[in-house]
Amino acid sequence: MVRMLDVVIVGGGPVGLYLAALLLEQGVGVRVVEQRLHRDRHSRAIGIHPPALTALDRVGVASAMVSGGVPIRRGIAMSGTETLGSMSFARVSDRFPFVLALPQFRTEVLLERRVRQLDPAALVRGAHVTGIKDDGGRVTLAIDGAAGVAVPSQLSAALAVGADGSRSLMRNLLGIPVRTKSYPDHYVMGDFADAGTHGQDAVLFLETGGIVESFPLPGGLRRWVVRVRQPGPAPSAADLAGLVEQRTGIRPDASTNSMLSSFSARSTMAARLVAGRTALIGDAAHEISPIGGQGMNLGWLDAEELAPIIRGALEGLRVGRRLRDFELRRQRSAEVARRQSEVNMMLGRPLDQPFLGLRNAAISTAASIPPVNRLVARRFTMQ
Repeated sequence: MVRMLDVVIVGGGPVGLYLAALLLEQGVGVRVVEQRLHRDRHSRAIGIHPPALTALDRVGVASAMVSGGVPIRRGIAMSGTETLGSMSFARVSDRFPFVLALPQFRTEVLLERRVRQLDPAALVRGAHVTGIKDDGGRVTLAIDGAAGVAVPSQLSAALAVGADGSRSLMRNLLGIPVRTKSYPDHYVMGDFADAGTHGQDAVLFLETGGIVESFPLPGGLRRWVVRVRQPGPAPSAADLAGLVEQRTGIRPDASTNSMLSSFSARSTMAARLVAGRTALIGDAAHEISPIGGQGMNLGWLDAEELAPIIRGALEGLRVGRRLRDFELRRQRSAEVARRQSEVNMMLGRPLDQPFLGLRNAAISTAASIPPVNRLVARRFTMQ
């Protein structure tokens, strides 16, 4: 069976679902093809920045996200028991003067609910794309279903979008090369009950052994992220709690742990974002180190810029120039985000004295200069 559609989106994560909602609200016929039968509850992305919240508000989900998340209005830098400085997000946005902490699982739930409100049949789960054919007029995807799942054997659409993550099958099928950069930065993290010591502030502990980051989460939880010298499997809850205590003097209650993970930082940039009648967005186009929490937000901004170009193409307008401009602008934005993540990682690397003291003094001085503080806050929140 071949279904004729306007757009097929491969990837039912937060970026693919957002683009689907944008297009469905404009009357575009959309199918979202998602390989996973069930949503992954164990996800890393938690930070939603003001520009992304503005974009999400266009599909009517921002208010529910803010209601269910924790608005982080201030970041604090510490070393030992000394506060080096603080950074307020009060001036970064009139409507969303904060970074919203919301687990990716909850973000996807809200986006999927909106997509299904607009079209109950829009999301097809358990569907694996095995091939792509672009005849210059339409794109046809060959599809296999998971065991026991009935899916169309093919989907044909005027346009296709790959939003299928950093290991993008669509990118591979299109033969688009990538540039990957690995970093000597490795982290372990976990979620524990929040003792309430730091309220709703994000806290960065700049220590000799490397940075420890701490973020509030909904449900009375707090995420702890610790830089380690070597990559490896996730530690036990007790070991992670001990590592946090060794660096910061604060020991999370290991018995309350609800998530453990480890990861190494890297960036991946696709050489092209547009190939024929297919475009790449999100991590399929540019994977950014999770440090700084920019990757998911970049994907939403990709989708926001691509949606009107898609509508123009479906209306018969010539969009070649607009697509080239889209590709250049989004690649430029990804490079800016990559450089910001590199700065964030550099500031969190291990340093012995006296270099640690010099770095911390520089951070304290910068934080005490209001124009510099405001500029850093804007950059940190992707303004």
